[in-house]
Amino acid sequence: MQEEFVNKPGKTGIPRLIDATNYSWQGLLATWRNEAAFRQEVSLAIFLIPMALWLGETGVERALLIGVTLLVMIVELLNSAVEATIDRISSERHPLSKVAKDTASAAVSLSLLLWLFTWGCILLPRWLG
Repeated sequence: MQEEFVNKPGKTGIPRLIDATNYSWQGLLATWRNEAAFRQEVSLAIFLIPMALWLGETGVERALLIGVTLLVMIVELLNSAVEATIDRISSERHPLSKVAKDTASAAVSLSLLLWLFTWGCILLPRWLG
């Protein structure tokens, strides 16, 4: 038996898009206020994105350099969402809460390694070579 998914009641079209944009801004601002790591990553991105436009020799290189920079911030946002959800559920220490938080943190670490690897693969051969 196939389960049907019904659209959630509420706004559609442009009003829904406006609400979604507002919710996104609220999430960005909340993360900015509450997460030092996110503030550091945004500050770094403000410097790195113009550098990527300058140092990237092709559109693909620029897209990769900017894309991995934004990816770090995206993963940090998701990590913050996991942490907030776990903290909302309970302040009690629980092994599964630790696994969820540690796993989200590991995702941030991997995104940072991907950032370093991508920037290194594109820029190091030029500087060493």
